[in-house]
Amino acid sequence: MAAEPVWSVDPRTGKPREQVAVEATADEVDLAVRAAHAVRGSLADRTARAAFLRTAADLLDEAREHVIEAADAESALGPVRLTGELARTTAQLRAFADVVDEGAFLDIRIDLPDPAATPPRSDMRRWKIPLGVVAVYTASNFPLAFSVPGGDTASALAAGCPVVVKAHPDHPATSELCASLLRRAAVKAGLPEDVVVLVHGFDAGVELIRHPLVAAAGFTGSVRGGRALFDAANARPVPIPFHGELGSLNPVVLTPAAVAQRAEEIGAGLAGSMTLGAGQFCTKPGFVLAPEGEDGDRFLAALTAGVSETEPAVMLDHRMRDAFVAGVAERAALDGVHSPVTPGAGGAHTVSAGVLAVAADRIASGDHHLLLEECFGPVTVVARYGSRAEISEVLSRLPGNLTATLHIADGDAADADEDAAPLLAELTPLAGRVLVNGWPTGVAVAPAQHHGGPYPAATSTSTSVGATAIERWLRPFTYQSTPQHLLPPELRDGNPLGLPRR
Repeated sequence: MAAEPVWSVDPRTGKPREQVAVEATADEVDLAVRAAHAVRGSLADRTARAAFLRTAADLLDEAREHVIEAADAESALGPVRLTGELARTTAQLRAFADVVDEGAFLDIRIDLPDPAATPPRSDMRRWKIPLGVVAVYTASNFPLAFSVPGGDTASALAAGCPVVVKAHPDHPATSELCASLLRRAAVKAGLPEDVVVLVHGFDAGVELIRHPLVAAAGFTGSVRGGRALFDAANARPVPIPFHGELGSLNPVVLTPAAVAQRAEEIGAGLAGSMTLGAGQFCTKPGFVLAPEGEDGDRFLAALTAGVSETEPAVMLDHRMRDAFVAGVAERAALDGVHSPVTPGAGGAHTVSAGVLAVAADRIASGDHHLLLEECFGPVTVVARYGSRAEISEVLSRLPGNLTATLHIADGDAADADEDAAPLLAELTPLAGRVLVNGWPTGVAVAPAQHHGGPYPAATSTSTSVGATAIERWLRPFTYQSTPQHLLPPELRDGNPLGLPRR
């Protein structure tokens, strides 16, 4: 059977642009994984892999014009957004190079022998070692920062793991370009190019998670797709870690004091956040608990005005557009739901942003569970509560999330907002990150960042953004009573490499 072609498609028209590649067969996936596995030892040199990450960032910067052009042609995200995303991508690569140089991620712990201890203690030296080949499944909504050169790839390479990347079908040309730049960077840094290998195709993604030489996987995408891969990873004869970021509602709670103080400001801020990037951010605030009454009306009016001014937008592909149009129509048809701004089709290839509103007691009573499921695209649901008890009842029904946001009174009135502390405590179990008086879109790449959360936001407790994302691809290992000449330099007496150690 002939291999299926892989086409680059223009989301602005739905028409194919060019054939980029062909889908990998099972034999080709096997060859790709074995090629990556064969060169894993080359990444043991931390100096070389730090140089590789920095060289990759440099080559991406040098090819900026071509990379942004390719990504825009396949995503319709626009040069301004993609310029920022490329800067984030190269910053991630350089940040992980710094992590490799610094060495604290190795988590070195040395216990010297103590025969007098109970029980007696031998010489033990513990650090973290790379797992092996990592399968990376790329995201549709970030063709750079969560794709071939993105955070999963950067953190895995920083850990010393070669990667086999399954390209997303929405941006195959961008994936090919970025993979070629990473492979060139490897060679320039003195490493084999097969520390990064790219494959295409749905079936290839299934074969990849099942391959016995794949040691771990990272995924960003839908609950349905991620859960299928997660289950496959656990059904293997030897299960492997699967770090998936799946879906998130990202709830927002507005206290009465906050809305009384700045209803219009909060409404305008929410409108900007939930329509950013056509609502295609994984941290889009998709569900809001707002008070009934005059102040709540002012908030909803400001939100309505802000969303009404948003121009129709192109989504990442027509399949997502159709799913959005069908999803908002199904939600709008529920009893008691009305549309201050009607979301849906904005044209043959675009969508219009909108707002759905409902009384919170509909959800608190167990009705309308569909409103507590993520709808990917520019829509948010406003649930109007009439009592503090309704907030708690609704929150108790929420699934896990990447983020939760709490708006409270600020300035001199902050101490007087009696709802702030208990609501913060209620939101903490629901998310990996809680924001106070801010908006969740925009995930800073920083050591303290946590981009994950309770299921279905993620399938593990790890983060996919920030320095600690490297921990996903490592495992602890201890040498006991091992002669100095057999130890790696990182663990020898005298600390010859000057690494952080306990």
